[in-house]
Amino acid sequence: TARVKCIHINEVKFPMKVFYLALLFSLLVIAASCGKPAESEEKLIVAAASDLIPAFRELGTRFEQATGIKITFNFSSTGILARQIENGAPVDLFAAANIGFIDGLEKKGLIIPDTKALYARGRITLWIAPTNKAEITKLEDLARPEVEKISIANPEHAPYGTAAREAFQSLGIWSTVQPKCVFGDNVRHALQYAEAGEVNAAIVALSLSVQTNGKWILIPQELHQPLDQALAVIKGAKREKEARQFALFINGPQGRPIMRKYGFILPGEEPVSAPEK
Repeated sequence: TARVKCIHINEVKFPMKVFYLALLFSLLVIAASCGKPAESEEKLIVAAASDLIPAFRELGTRFEQATGIKITFNFSSTGILARQIENGAPVDLFAAANIGFIDGLEKKGLIIPDTKALYARGRITLWIAPTNKAEITKLEDLARPEVEKISIANPEHAPYGTAAREAFQSLGIWSTVQPKCVFGDNVRHALQYAEAGEVNAAIVALSLSVQTNGKWILIPQELHQPLDQALAVIKGAKREKEARQFALFINGPQGRPIMRKYGFILPGEEPVSAPEK
């Protein structure tokens, strides 16, 4: 006859205990992950003009250290960012290179009016490429025939490109230099053309020039309309409170020295000077 082996419950007691502990742990992990928002949802989303890249990266690090609030930056030309916001892009704070774009969003009811604030008056510089062989000591020299290519940000949607075009027009040389112009998507892109040696010179933001080892000349601000740069919290922002905090941080005692270091001065302040070569 077949024998039936009886298994005592004590023989499976330990494996079953392990099974239940593993099950309990899995349930706890699932519960914790369901209750925790995604990391991207936790971050403050800041759309900012390309000339702000070095300054805002440093400010973002300092702000996170001070508050624990992490920031996701979206850098591009101001015009492109404004269109993204108009089309419903998720943005908490917008820092534009020209206050006109903030005013435009305000008219459409897309910002919180009491958060609109000036954070700098931008300046443009003539940045001369290291590979350049032509004699360039002033803006008018760009009209000379030996200067073959110049890069500027696209004046159709980039405020620094608009300022560059206005400066050329003020000097009466726009018709001469326009055929030489290579347009960058933004002011940072325009500088990259010059750094790569693809053009003789570029018209770029002071804030970018001060971070390079290249030769640059500050362009008189009388040659173009003021580049008043402003920011505002976007209406319906998911992190409005944190966006207001960062806006105040930028213009506060911790933020202003950093902004000034990168050439972002307020009306009445002395501009950053080009280094002696």
